[in-house]
Parts: sequence; structure tokens; C-alpha cells
Amino acid sequence: MSNNNCSVIILTYNEEQHIQRCIESVQSFASNIFVIDSFSKDKTVEIAKSLGATVLQNPWTNYSKQFQWGLDNAPITSDWIMRLDADEIIETDLAKKIRNRLPQLKENVVGINIDRKHIFLGKWIKHGGRYPLTLLRIWRRGKGRIEDRWMDEHIVVKGGKTIKISGGFSDCNLNDITFFTTKHNHYATREAIDVLNQKYALFERDEDLTEGNTPKQAASKRGFKEKLYNKLPFWVGPFVYFLYRYFLQFGFLDGREGLIYHFLQGFWYRFLVGAKIYEYERELIKVSDRSAMLKKLEEMTGHKLR
Repeated sequence: MSNNNCSVIILTYNEEQHIQRCIESVQSFASNIFVIDSFSKDKTVEIAKSLGATVLQNPWTNYSKQFQWGLDNAPITSDWIMRLDADEIIETDLAKKIRNRLPQLKENVVGINIDRKHIFLGKWIKHGGRYPLTLLRIWRRGKGRIEDRWMDEHIVVKGGKTIKISGGFSDCNLNDITFFTTKHNHYATREAIDVLNQKYALFERDEDLTEGNTPKQAASKRGFKEKLYNKLPFWVGPFVYFLYRYFLQFGFLDGREGLIYHFLQGFWYRFLVGAKIYEYERELIKVSDRSAMLKKLEEMTGHKLR
């Protein structure tokens, strides 16, 4: 067995209200903290450095490429790596378990899953299929990578098995609903790119996600979305999904905050994705070949896709 120390990678852009809380939540077990910043205009970098983090800066393309840039360029020498978003928190109980368990793990364990809870408007959203959300966020160096996708990217591992460590892990963004809807508008564009790429094979697509290298929950959701949901008329899927989530999965038990969250994230966002796919595809089918389609999609989305 090895020393099993752990480096934490955090991506940031204007995260001054979250970054201190995030870094402090992992200091008890992190041997190194690397902040990969997209040239923040606030005090994010200053705060991160003051807390002992190593800050590297790189222009933003998408989450996947930025995280991979961090993996390739941060001077990581630890046995384990953790992926953490700036608005996420590793709570005290989970931090203690990670610190105590990592040195005990055998070499055939290459990944660790943890359950994330979502806090919205100060309320823990427990229903509607939102908890537990099992994510592979810790992996043995050299045994994992991030998928090359525009949206819904996961860490996938190879060469061993994964285990779960239970404990508090929260996604708690302190920004307002305007920030939430703006962020999800950008998400919708990126997800539309992935859906259209799946349909028209416009550029190389990462399809390595399986139940064997990431949590079963993530693989099952991906399979359902790509094999069934994305083939429904865009005005049908969001209605059915919201009704299922809000009533059959008891989202209504999350109160007023839950109603806002489940409607925005479970209906409005899914409808927006479908509407963007419809808008982009109307233009794509007017051009003659894949190269022209790719160029047109880049023009409409504002993203360089090659």
C-alpha cells in the first residue's frame, strides 16, 4: 500500500464568495489544492493563494477541456486526485472519512464515489430524484480521466474497482435565480451541441462511459437520455419528466423552494435544451455536408467545436 495522499483540483471563474469555503472544506485531507482559474476579475485568485492553493490560469473552452488542462499541467504527485467545484463543500464527517480511509485502500481500488446533495435557496432538495446523486469524484492518479464532452462530463476510471464513502457532500451555490437561469442557458447550448453531435456525428464523440468505470446511476441516466428521451418530440419530454419528478418522485415534498427548483431545472431547462436543438437543427438541415453543418453549428452557438 502507498501513502495515499490526495490533490484537489477546483475550477474557478469569479468565485470569490465560494472559494474560501470550498478550500477550507478539504484542507484536512488535501496534500495539495490546485485552482485552475479562467482569469477571474474578482478576488478569487487572491483568496485562493492566501489559503495556500496553487493557482494556474488558462482560457476557458468548456468544463471538460479546462479540467483536462488542469490534470495535464498541475504538478500533481499525489496518489489520489479529487475533482471539486468551487460551490461545493466536503462536510466535516466526509472529510474525516476520506482522510482515514485513503491510506487503508488496496491497490485494486481506483475510484471513490460520494453522494452529493443539492442546496437551493438555502433548502436541501431531497426529492424528485435529486438525492442521492452518486458521483465519482476521487480516483487514483493515472487510473482516471474526464470525458471529452460539452456537457454532462464524468470521471471514468480503469484498472480496478470503485467503492463508496458515505458522508456530507453539498452543492450550495450562493448566487441568485438570475445567475441560476443564466448558467443553465449556457448549459442548454452545450447540451444541444452534444445531442446534435450524437445525431449527425459532426466531430469525434467520447462514448467510454459504462457502469464498470463510473457510478451505475450516471451510466443509466446517460443511457436513458440518449436512447429514449432525446428521441421524443421536444415539447413532450419536459412535461413528462417534470410530472414524473414532481409527483411520482415526490418533488412536491421539497416545498416552495422545491417547486421553483424542480420547475426550473426539471421542466424549463429541459424545454430550453429541446428548443435550442430544434432551432439549430432547422438551420443544419439546410446545408449539404457534415463539414458545413459543423461550421454552421459553431456560428450559431459561438463555440469552436474542432
